[in-house]
Amino acid sequence: MIQGLSASGVLIGTGLGFFLTVLGVAGWQVNQRRRGKSQSLPTRPEAQSPAAERLREAEQRRLAATVFEAASEGIVILDPDYRMLAVNQAFSRFSGYAVEELVGHRVSELACSRDALRHFPVIQPVLEQQDRWQGELVETRKTGELYPQWLQLKVVRDDDGHISHIVAFVSDLSARRRSEARVRHLTHFDELTGLANRLLFKERLEEANQRARQGARNLALLYINLDRFKLLNDSLGSELADQVLHKVARRLTKALPEADTIARLSGDEFAVLFDSYASLTSLARVATRLLAKLGRPLMIEGHELVISASMGISLLPDSARDIATLVSQSNQAMLQAKHLGGGSFQFFSHSLQHSTLERLQLENQLRKAIAEQQLTVFYQPKMCLATGRMNGAEALVRWDHPQLGSVPPGDFIGLAEETGLIGPIGEFVLREACRQACQWQREGLAPIRVSVNLSVHQLRQGKLVSLVRQVLEESGLAPQYLELELTESQLLDSVESIISTFEQLHQLGVKLAIDDFGTGYSSLSYLKRFAVDYVKIDQTFIRGVGRCAEDEAITKAIIAMAHSLELMVVAEGVEEDVQLAFLKAQQCDEVQGYLISRPINAAALGDLLRSDVVFL
Repeated sequence: MIQGLSASGVLIGTGLGFFLTVLGVAGWQVNQRRRGKSQSLPTRPEAQSPAAERLREAEQRRLAATVFEAASEGIVILDPDYRMLAVNQAFSRFSGYAVEELVGHRVSELACSRDALRHFPVIQPVLEQQDRWQGELVETRKTGELYPQWLQLKVVRDDDGHISHIVAFVSDLSARRRSEARVRHLTHFDELTGLANRLLFKERLEEANQRARQGARNLALLYINLDRFKLLNDSLGSELADQVLHKVARRLTKALPEADTIARLSGDEFAVLFDSYASLTSLARVATRLLAKLGRPLMIEGHELVISASMGISLLPDSARDIATLVSQSNQAMLQAKHLGGGSFQFFSHSLQHSTLERLQLENQLRKAIAEQQLTVFYQPKMCLATGRMNGAEALVRWDHPQLGSVPPGDFIGLAEETGLIGPIGEFVLREACRQACQWQREGLAPIRVSVNLSVHQLRQGKLVSLVRQVLEESGLAPQYLELELTESQLLDSVESIISTFEQLHQLGVKLAIDDFGTGYSSLSYLKRFAVDYVKIDQTFIRGVGRCAEDEAITKAIIAMAHSLELMVVAEGVEEDVQLAFLKAQQCDEVQGYLISRPINAAALGDLLRSDVVFL
């Protein structure tokens, strides 16, 4: 039932036609006015009996009451003096008042209509002239909480044209406003970190640029990229990586209270805007402090992670004249810091810009080199110290540029790793080395192991085992004549994943080696878990043999440790007789280096195999 009676005791809402008119659904009253009538209630059909009429009206009252109470928006029926005659449950619910606390009271007596009362001088004349008013108010719940409200008022007039009732339709806009606020927030802020997003950062940059031009101020932009974050994401999963990004964002915020805007641009890229700065020295101090803060270990779900970052700093107007150039220069400086090993910052300079352009050109040329087969494979022999004969060779890629000539590996391998081109290059070397090793055997030459360097990029792709299996099948090379090398530092990037991959490769019969051993921080427990066959001593220790007692001691220890674990030992970078003699005395298994042979092409290595040369 509709709650409330009129002053005369007549039930409000008798007749469905009246109630539908009140709701403004049927448009009945409008049609009546068009016919020159203003009555609100439909006339009784002549043919119906009193009993039938009573049944019809009772049914209409029940239906009207159901609609009234089931409505999702608040409905309040008022008399001409703005006394509440009926209130539905929806209005009671979001106003916080029980129906009994509202019915019979004037609007002016209730706190839930304070804003409506403030606007009453505007509402009243419009309502009297147009029979309707609507607008947004900020009203008060019983708890005192303010909430946005959409109010629609409609006038009902009697036969004489006087106001008999006022019907209020009330909507609580709180949920809509929260949704709109969230949309606005997501438009300008990163959901994961709460930092400004790229769009807001761009707006802040433009605003800062305008202020700088008007007030002769200087801007500084720090472009930040986390080092090797993709590896972390691939090895530990996106959920943990998201936690890292969240914690990094908090560290940025705490470490840079003087920053005007800190933003997450995308993925693991952040930017910091300084609307003004004191000096280059002050910026350098800020960058140094930030790197130290970011470099502190993070504990996330039992994992202790050390995050480093590469930063690029550009200045306006010192190095850039507009915002687009400022952003581009900071990115170039960041890439230079990353190229130098990461965990550092670089200021942009025009010489750096020239270097960046050269690298971009080199990248394009390298892509072309892969497509046009400008790459070749050279081989550096490995000698067995027990026999003095060659028993293996390391496959090394070379780039024969049509204009530049031979491009040193140091000039393009790092670039290939940064750009992902190391993947196709590594596959090319693997296929060519296996094909060539099998070809030598078909020519009747003594079989030797060919070793191929792996990259972390190849391991991340998760296709290495299937690729090796395919290449062995296609080339016809027996797996024991293929050796795959991975540097010690790369082994520790994703231990569990690499252990699994190495176990699968070991099951294929492929030989495995740890390259540059002694330069990383691997423990003996890790070394035992990797299914490796060879340990290659880094040439930095071999270079010190005969000159540095510490290098000799380390070399001895590595050989003894490897042999105790039943691993073979290869010494690389052997260039002097004293080094060779020392390694032979320590019972090192194999050596390679310029003393034995420089890297040579496949034809030259075939000639060495045919001559069955003894190096010792």
